[in-house]
Amino acid sequence: MKKELALELKHITKTFGNVVANHDVSLDVYKGEILAILGENGCGKTTLMNMISGIYFPDEGEIFVDGKPVIIRSPKDAFRYKIGMVHQHFKLVDIFTAGENIVLGDSEKKRFNLNDVNNRVAEITERYGFTVDPQKKIYEMSVSEKQTVEIIKVLYRNADILILDEPTAVLTPQETRNLFEVLRNMRADGKSIIIITHKLHEVLEISDRVAVLRKGEHIATVDTKDATESSLTEMMVGQKISLNIERTEPKNSVVRLKVEGLSATDDEGLKVLDNISFEARSGEILGIAGIAGSGQRELLEAIAGLYPLNEGDIIYNNPKTGDTVDLRNKTPLQIRNLGVRLSFVPEDRLGMGLVGNMNITDNMMLRSYRRGKSMFVDRARPKALASEIIESLQVNTPGVSTEVRKLSGGNVQKVLVGREIAAAPTVLMVAYPVRGLDINSSYTIYNLLNKQKESGVSVIFVGEDLDVLLELCDRIVVINSGRITGICDGRTVTKEEVGLLMTKSHEEEREVKSNE
Repeated sequence: MKKELALELKHITKTFGNVVANHDVSLDVYKGEILAILGENGCGKTTLMNMISGIYFPDEGEIFVDGKPVIIRSPKDAFRYKIGMVHQHFKLVDIFTAGENIVLGDSEKKRFNLNDVNNRVAEITERYGFTVDPQKKIYEMSVSEKQTVEIIKVLYRNADILILDEPTAVLTPQETRNLFEVLRNMRADGKSIIIITHKLHEVLEISDRVAVLRKGEHIATVDTKDATESSLTEMMVGQKISLNIERTEPKNSVVRLKVEGLSATDDEGLKVLDNISFEARSGEILGIAGIAGSGQRELLEAIAGLYPLNEGDIIYNNPKTGDTVDLRNKTPLQIRNLGVRLSFVPEDRLGMGLVGNMNITDNMMLRSYRRGKSMFVDRARPKALASEIIESLQVNTPGVSTEVRKLSGGNVQKVLVGREIAAAPTVLMVAYPVRGLDINSSYTIYNLLNKQKESGVSVIFVGEDLDVLLELCDRIVVINSGRITGICDGRTVTKEEVGLLMTKSHEEEREVKSNE
């Protein structure tokens, strides 16, 4: 049976000033297939998808839907041609129900009968195998439930072409399997699905074909059955690279940080940390695993002096003096003045880590401006550091004077991680340091973390990819709803075991300790 084209792009070009995001890109998507889009950071994947979904308009080229040329100037136009995009960052109203969010912005009717809406949502969930309660409030939902609402919102508008941006970024292995089963059901129903992802093993598992972009150009589209992780990486980067994380055994490991009985509440009085206790040792990478929103961010912020605690102690063993210091209730500046070097790469890289309107050099200076001996600050060393980070991490930027907000998300992350590692800490805390990074850049970061470990640094790594956590970390602390449900040996625990601990209820808790 001959395949029917659902979507076709011909010679698409898009520029932003002097930056060419996409150049002469031509690719197609068939009905009833899953197409994965791969490429390094800044290669134009998201820009290309934004043109299909109506967020950007191409400077040159044509878009065809069902073989007919179309003009897509807005997301409303895209929906008219049955195209919908599910973004990585959800666009939902927390106090509304799932059903209310699904019809929000739908211009089919001026008034809606929520019973009719909920019935139609139920039909969609039954047809494709979703699990969601249309009457449940968004703020009561897990991340996977919120993602389900976003997908159903698109299907509710009769989309036949769906674009998913990093759909498994914050899902557990079990949730990922459930999502893939739904996507297969949608494919069997004739839907065309485009997935942007950096997880090569998932690309090989779920997609039918893979389109590879490099520096804004379409390199090739290959059948997934004929591809391997190595071949896809070589196409993305243009050369062969190693995809191995060399995990060494910890040497001369001593307790650098001891966390005892940490408890904290949020603004509404709900517990976000509940009796958290663990040790972080020099010369090891300690992983923190958990579903998004389980307390990982609050834990790292508490250690860094950014989140207030109700109970507990954070004992730091100073390697230079041999003294122990309780970091509890100290500000980040006080912690720094004590000689404690905690480097923190937060989840919100532009909100907390970097200043978007400042250039790369000025963002380097945020770490050093207090050391100035006069009213003038030294710009030479921060500029040299900025140049070094751009070169070593291959940051795609015109130069050190470029404003950070003008960089792609992945390149912003490289600047932030590079600056924090350059601070030469004794404890390095990193939250999602490779989020949004391509495979080549991700392995560069993993190797940098391993070098920190080998130099005696205690590395605390919060990650969302369990395959990486198991391959990179010496020990893994699993958190669920602000409580530790297990402490595992990264060399022996399985992905399924960690996934179960991530979803374990408090009544089922059991502590798995090894090599303590």
